[in-house]
Amino acid sequence: MATNAATEIRTSDDGGKGLKTGAIGFFSSVVIGVASTAPAYSLAATLGPIVILVGLQSPAIIVLAFVPILFVSIGYQQLNKREPDCGTTFTWATKAFGPKTGWMGGWGIIAADVLVMASLAQVAGQYMFLLVGADGIGSDPSSGWVLLAGLIWMGLMTYICFRGIEISARFQQALLALEVLVLVVFAGTALVRVYGSDPPDTAIRPELSWFNPFEIGSINTFAQGIILMLFIYWGWDSAVAINEETKDRDKTPGRAAVTSTILLLVTYVIVALAAQSYAGVGDSGVGLANEENSSDILSVVGDAAFGDSTFGSVMGKLLILLVLCSAAACTQTTILPTSRTTLSMAAFKAIPRRFADIHPKYLTPTSSTIWMGVISALIYLAMNFYSGGGLVEDAVTAIGMMIAFYYGLTGFACAWYYRRELTGSVRDFLLRGVFPALGGVLLFGGLILTAVQDWKPENSAVVWTTPWNWTIGWAFLLGAGSAVLGVALMIWASRVYKPFFRGETLNRDTPIFLAEDAPITARLTLPDSGTPGLVVPPPEDK
Repeated sequence: MATNAATEIRTSDDGGKGLKTGAIGFFSSVVIGVASTAPAYSLAATLGPIVILVGLQSPAIIVLAFVPILFVSIGYQQLNKREPDCGTTFTWATKAFGPKTGWMGGWGIIAADVLVMASLAQVAGQYMFLLVGADGIGSDPSSGWVLLAGLIWMGLMTYICFRGIEISARFQQALLALEVLVLVVFAGTALVRVYGSDPPDTAIRPELSWFNPFEIGSINTFAQGIILMLFIYWGWDSAVAINEETKDRDKTPGRAAVTSTILLLVTYVIVALAAQSYAGVGDSGVGLANEENSSDILSVVGDAAFGDSTFGSVMGKLLILLVLCSAAACTQTTILPTSRTTLSMAAFKAIPRRFADIHPKYLTPTSSTIWMGVISALIYLAMNFYSGGGLVEDAVTAIGMMIAFYYGLTGFACAWYYRRELTGSVRDFLLRGVFPALGGVLLFGGLILTAVQDWKPENSAVVWTTPWNWTIGWAFLLGAGSAVLGVALMIWASRVYKPFFRGETLNRDTPIFLAEDAPITARLTLPDSGTPGLVVPPPEDK
């Protein structure tokens, strides 16, 4: 008898792609989910700009931006229960809406991850020199030495990902432990100084009014703030992308994803409150609205809070090391989900077969991992040669479109995938329908607002003047261009990989929706050739 979308399916522990199953547990999954967002780097790079936008209401924006992220993470959890596949959005959107939409969901992940790699490598390169006191080199993102150091970091992180998920997890645990420790010491020191007998002149004691979004000046400012804050939460879905290598892969990754988002909220609110309380929101000195400090608020405020003592000097260096480790950790955890997405796409014959190759010893994607590193390095080089590093800043802005797209698409996919089950209970109605769909609506709204903001040339570091004397910011060109390129590649793939786009190679033990929306039951196997194929049950089993 045919299996339908309403039937609860318990998949096997083997995802059928050759990855090392059961390699990591809940703790390591949470670590990868949190580390993937690069908390220290994200705060250092965005806290200043958000204060410039909304002043004292930055904690309110941090909390409100968390809402759609939480809703979508619930969608990830629910979809992973039924379909624990490392392709995540690619697989789930294909099941819900069809191969073309699913392919674009996979492309959204790839495009966002490749674009952000240049920024992460550049930050890691800069902070290597700042750590050893070479401030002249470290403060110049266009320096050839910074470029070289960034490429070395990129290569090192690619190699660690190539060597195995367990090595990657242990490396992440060490980096995140240092990151959390220094952030806690920083926040604690800043708040002690604020409440001490001799607070700095800039100090402001925290107030509940900081969490009131209605005190923000305008709707436009509010929307810009929310869009900016989406970046600091992005990355927790890496915990789900490694689901086929996780113990209890239909349960642990989803729980880790939701847990990661909550931990990020707590971390961001505490550190933002501490920094804002100590430095204030002025536009001079250590004030968070000082544009000269906006690219690295943590180091500036940290140096002031820790002082000139030996302890202060050590902690100042640790803050620099913190941002370096944060960027390096995020570089690694950006490679992990991208290589797993392309692995899944190749396993289901949606892209070239070589991307499904697995190392016989390390049980990691070989071609997917190497190509991710190589393409990211080439794009980083191109951005530096074209604009001296200015395009790297625009790339960070541009990925907002991709983030909102594939996160929002996943929320919609969850609600549609479970549409026939939503009336079963209030819990199912909320967790599988209302919350994920609402998260999708909010994120697609953010996608539209991001495109509108990126269209304005003044919001880009590099501007292109067309032959008709139009000026277009590269933030928009990179974001919209990635989408257009994705559509073009999808059209090409639909002609080359017809079995996938006809719904013939999709997944195991779950419905495949053909053009006429007729579900059949199939299972994915790995024949002797190592090529994933489709085995359709005999007629009597349908």
